[in-house]
Amino acid sequence: MSTGGSEASTSHLKRHTRGCNQKKLPTAAETRQVIIPFQPSKSSNPFISTGVRYSNEKMREIITTAIMVHKYPFSVVEDDIWMWGFQYANPDFHKVTHKTTRNDCLAIFDMEKKILKKFLENVRWNLQKRVLSFVKVPPPRRGIDVVDAIYKCLKTWGIENKVFSISVDNASYNDSCLRCLKDNLSLSMQDGLSKIKDTIFNIRESVKYVNHNDARLKAFCDVVEQKRLKERKLIIDCPTRWNSTFNMLSTALKFKIAFAAYKEREPHYNHAPSLEEWNKVEKVCKLLEVFNGATHVISGSEYPTANLYLAEVWKVKQILDKTHEDEDLFMKEMVGPMKIKFDKYWGECNMLMAIASVLDPRCKFHMVCICFPLIYKSKEVVDENIKKVMSSLEELYDEYLALSLEESPSPIVNLDSNNLSSSQENAAIITGFDEILSILRKNETAPPVKSELQDYLDEGIYVPKTKSFCALDWWRNNSMKYKILSKMAVDVLAIPISTVASESTFSAGGRVIDEFRSKLNEESVEALICGGDWFRHKYNVKKKSKVDKQEIQITLKI
Repeated sequence: MSTGGSEASTSHLKRHTRGCNQKKLPTAAETRQVIIPFQPSKSSNPFISTGVRYSNEKMREIITTAIMVHKYPFSVVEDDIWMWGFQYANPDFHKVTHKTTRNDCLAIFDMEKKILKKFLENVRWNLQKRVLSFVKVPPPRRGIDVVDAIYKCLKTWGIENKVFSISVDNASYNDSCLRCLKDNLSLSMQDGLSKIKDTIFNIRESVKYVNHNDARLKAFCDVVEQKRLKERKLIIDCPTRWNSTFNMLSTALKFKIAFAAYKEREPHYNHAPSLEEWNKVEKVCKLLEVFNGATHVISGSEYPTANLYLAEVWKVKQILDKTHEDEDLFMKEMVGPMKIKFDKYWGECNMLMAIASVLDPRCKFHMVCICFPLIYKSKEVVDENIKKVMSSLEELYDEYLALSLEESPSPIVNLDSNNLSSSQENAAIITGFDEILSILRKNETAPPVKSELQDYLDEGIYVPKTKSFCALDWWRNNSMKYKILSKMAVDVLAIPISTVASESTFSAGGRVIDEFRSKLNEESVEALICGGDWFRHKYNVKKKSKVDKQEIQITLKI
């Protein structure tokens, strides 16, 4: 770029000034509303818009949504600093009281309830999870009281005739309960961990010792740096949760050489595990890793489809048997009680898992035939349980077939009487051709000689081209081919096997109804719990993973 000196010409500037349009000032009408200068976004973020005019009503809706999603107290709208920030961003922002915000929550909850009710009428092929109701059942909470509460919820949502299964916990007032696989795995793991309780204690105390003050933590960080370790986190577990203890052990295992070197620097550090103890921890963690993975699949609060469960059970059984045959006497003694509990739990065939695996087109009956010989002891028991699965599958299919025939409209002759005279209409009703058509229609609605179930099982397994496979998507794409079986498949695959999601809802309830908000009425509590769940799904806001109580992550700053 060149610059002109003192003698440089300015004629070009004068010509530009004469030809340039003068910038007009906005009129009063144009400045009446403030336009928020959102930047265009290529992402699908629902919170980013372009050219949106500011609205106090919309701002109240956003604040209300944030309160429901993140469980903020109503009084947050009366926080001076928070309100200062909003008013700084936009002077047109109007403050509201906590009572107004509560009413806004109830209003938006009622509005969203109508939207959700309409949405749930047609979600057959998409697995959904929503908290539809959160109510207080006063003591003594008899079985009939729980039934009434459940039925009232179903009636309110208009789904009392659409329930396929109900999962409950093992409370005394439930006449029938599900023995959750998660709970049995947890009990087995606690038994196993008791074999190395002294080692676990040493590791737990080691982590506590390092984290006791900044000087110890810095000294440990120096050792980690000298040993050129890449890991940066230690974890203190929650002793009552085996998966939390597994996280502590597997993390500490990565620092075993650092703990040994740290012992030489710290004369008062007396909990360093020995090399033999670290070897035991390493073997135990390999076992626990399989259980941890299975529990993660089975206990997901966002339920996976039920066809995935049997494979996880098979994997757990496989590692138990393999470890029980280990030459290491310590591991053999540890796994023994766990294996006994597992075999006792699976003494009876879990029909739900088996049927769901058959309805996975990638597996069909092959999954059952592979897993059952390992899960059950003798060939006679294996054959008996396989026959049970087949007979139960056929009985369930026959029920769906019968329901389908009942729902099919009766074959009748449709004639447009407006285009026929009285004599023509009488003649048409008794026409032999129409009688033949009626017979053909009846034959069309009759079940085929070969059932859809048999046809499905006889075909080869489906081999997807990618790893991302959803069984529900497959049945949706093949619903015209398997009109009856697809309806059965979608119901079975959507059944949850654990109560983790409902338990997490009660945990959320505990955070909503804390000691500072104990005066919230039932209407407000339900709006906050259910509304927060709905909006997290609507705007794809993920729950922040919370560390178990007493489980602390220590970040090493090096």
